[in-house]
Amino acid sequence: MESSVSRSESYEKAGVDITAGYRAVELMKKHIKRTVTPGAMPSIGNFGGLFSLDISDMTEPVLVSGTDGVGTKLKLAFLLDKHNTVGIDCVAMCVNDVICCGAKPLFFLDYIALGKNIPEKVASIVEGVAEGCVQSGCALIGGETAEMPGFYPVDEYDLAGFAVGVVDRKKVFDNSTMVPGDAIIALPSSGVHSNGFSLVRKVFNINDTEASIDALNTHVESLGMTLGEALIEPTKIYVKPILALAKEIKIKGCAHITGGGFYENIPRCLKDGIAARIDKNALRIHPIFDLIASTGGIPERDMFNTFNMGVGMCVVVPKKEANRAVEILHVNGEDAYIMGETVSGEGIEIC
Repeated sequence: MESSVSRSESYEKAGVDITAGYRAVELMKKHIKRTVTPGAMPSIGNFGGLFSLDISDMTEPVLVSGTDGVGTKLKLAFLLDKHNTVGIDCVAMCVNDVICCGAKPLFFLDYIALGKNIPEKVASIVEGVAEGCVQSGCALIGGETAEMPGFYPVDEYDLAGFAVGVVDRKKVFDNSTMVPGDAIIALPSSGVHSNGFSLVRKVFNINDTEASIDALNTHVESLGMTLGEALIEPTKIYVKPILALAKEIKIKGCAHITGGGFYENIPRCLKDGIAARIDKNALRIHPIFDLIASTGGIPERDMFNTFNMGVGMCVVVPKKEANRAVEILHVNGEDAYIMGETVSGEGIEIC
């Protein structure tokens, strides 16, 4: 009688070890367990992730979804051999988009594609994904690990995922009442987050060499840490403070400052006929951006059109509620501040 244990010697000779996949799942279970929330149903190893949706307190529930990856920031993880934080980035890029509609993230699924399945490395990646889920209050209910020899180098991988959230239709952030004079509040970033790393790598000449590793491990006085530590700092997750703010203040607009920087993202949350005027002197620009600009000789306009410049998220609230909104965000762990106001027009002014 043939063994019932799943294993293929022929597949292993082709470069795919399915038993490594089983080992990886076992190692990641302890991390997944941390993310269990009400509604999350046991589903790891199933063909689909299960979630029981409680909408008893909603009159018209609306599902909101977002998907993204980590991008070429992963190159730094490979060079630094640090894999337990990029999962936070992956979750953050999705849930920070979802919260811009006012939706509470419910669950997350990840996708890891790699050249060789090393169970300990996969578990380390999922450790970060789980941490991101904990920070955003959503459950990790499934995912996929795809071993693809010949497509990815044996020591590299790609990481992407998606989140689904829910919001009562009447509580969706609505810019229809936005008027000139509304306040624009900044929520600080933790650094570069997960955008613009093709430019970052070009500026610092980061490639697959020992010299690049040495550069990343060099202490930079203005940063108070090594260059690598500053660049790989995970994307900040804003879900909980934004949800707390929405309970007490009418949020007219919310923008996640990702690829395209200020110029692309802030206008996405504005009403037609309304522009954003940002006070450059009010901005608390993260020192990593001064270093990028000076090292790469990058014009200020390009910096604001590529990076978050120290502002990972912004919200638009009524002027009379601005100070209270800042106080609420402070109570919820955000060193928020007023960075500008809405005016008549289109687009954005930084002055």
